[in-house]
Amino acid sequence: MSNNWVVENLENALETWNSKLSEIWRLLSESPTEFKGGGIWNVMVNINDALKAVGYALLVLFFLMGIMRQFNSFQEIKRPEQALKLFIRFVLAKAAVTWGLDLMMAMFTIVQGVISKIMAASGLSGNGATYLPQSMIQTIEDCGFWESIPLWAVTLIGSLLVWVLSFVMILTVYGRFFKLYIYAAIAPVPLSAFAGEETSHIGKAFIKSFAAVCLEGAVIVLGCIIYSLFAASPPSVAAGASAITQVWTYVGELLFNMLVLVGTIKLSDRVVKDMMGL
Repeated sequence: MSNNWVVENLENALETWNSKLSEIWRLLSESPTEFKGGGIWNVMVNINDALKAVGYALLVLFFLMGIMRQFNSFQEIKRPEQALKLFIRFVLAKAAVTWGLDLMMAMFTIVQGVISKIMAASGLSGNGATYLPQSMIQTIEDCGFWESIPLWAVTLIGSLLVWVLSFVMILTVYGRFFKLYIYAAIAPVPLSAFAGEETSHIGKAFIKSFAAVCLEGAVIVLGCIIYSLFAASPPSVAAGASAITQVWTYVGELLFNMLVLVGTIKLSDRVVKDMMGL
């Protein structure tokens, strides 16, 4: 670590960024059942079990509403093909409420397999760290006191933005876990809508939305991989330029790459929903 304040400030900011990037890489390969020791997941499972009673009640309600809207008389329901169709719909809806969480976790496991394949195919280990080049350190350390004053302003603003982007990025990834937990907890209620033909779109939308949340991880890991490849070659800086120009160019290009990654992570849910037609 350099004794120069400007260099030290930049290196501290980059260290924070690198630590958050490594944490994101770890979180993307972690299941909500293991996150924070699994304590949160156990509470969500308990809530899911408690809401199954509500789901069963709504299931019957949606089923009866569907029958009343679809058929004009009881004689139509007595037809074997209609009775069988209604019986199958009711059984499948009840299965969705009863084992919906298991089916959702099976979907999550499939998507996690896709994410693992992407990570393995990239050949990266999540260590696409960004470091201050030695040439930039030397340029900053060679500056006198008066030359360092504008550098202080540049690095102070740049470091502040790096810290902000780091926490925005990690909070977005944590937000994905919160969404997974919420979907797991309330699943019996929207899944009960499968009992009615006219309300089944609610259950379908819920499943598609949950799949989109799962796939957010794939978009995020792709963004991290692309950023890591960019970070492998540091921003190009003209050697003959003044120190303030070199630092400003380096910090500006660095922040641009970071903004692209943070933007990709922030918009991952929108990207996936667009792909799925939501």
